[in-house]
This record gives sequence, structure tokens and C-alpha cells, in this order.
Amino acid sequence: RRLAGRPAVTLLDVFRRHVRLRPRRPLLLFQDETYTFEDIERRSNRAAWALLRRLGLRSGRTVAVFLPNEPAYLWTWLALAKLGCPMACLNCNVRGRALRHALEAAEATVVLASPGERLQRGVW
Repeated sequence: RRLAGRPAVTLLDVFRRHVRLRPRRPLLLFQDETYTFEDIERRSNRAAWALLRRLGLRSGRTVAVFLPNEPAYLWTWLALAKLGCPMACLNCNVRGRALRHALEAAEATVVLASPGERLQRGVW
């Protein structure tokens, strides 16, 4: 009942608040790289712009994301959230029929994959 009178707070809202309050605070440590809230905000804005301009993504279009566990996953997720696109998270270790099933269930119109992934006979 407490949430009924006001809009829900999303993770994107929380992230944006942290960007405003602590832009230079570390958010992500990956191998020998440190990414601040400001870094991730900048990269996610660039990704959102590219997805909007190059792929024509619009709010409501589901995007399947087939990325390994790396920093690009975070700014891709934030970029899609900024565009209002639901993200279908695909396990990048899954192949064959299981992957085909996941893609069909997601009803995604776009698949984002890392450069190392290759499509063979219609399925990775």
C-alpha cells in the first residue's frame, strides 16, 4: 500500500541518483580497470544513443543480450533501461536447442552479442 500512491523506484533511478551524488566513486572493479559511476553513465549514454540511431530501438522492444560477464554487460543493461527496452538475459554458455528455445521464448526482435560469438546455421 505504501507504494500505491507514488511511482516505483527503479534500479535506473537509484543509479542516476548515485551518478549525481558520487560521480567519481568507483562502481565496478574488473581485472585491472576501475569504472566510476560517471564512467558507466557516459558509456551507457553512448550505447543508448548508438542503439537508438543505428538499430532504431524504441521503447517496448525486447532485446536479447548474449554477452559474457564483462563491464559492457552493465552499460548495455543501463542503455536498454534508458531506452525503455526490456532485456532478455541469455546465458552465453548455452548453445543449440536450449539457446533456440530461450530466443523464441524471449520474443526479442534484436540480439546483442559479443564479437566472439558466431552464428552457425541459424543458432549459436
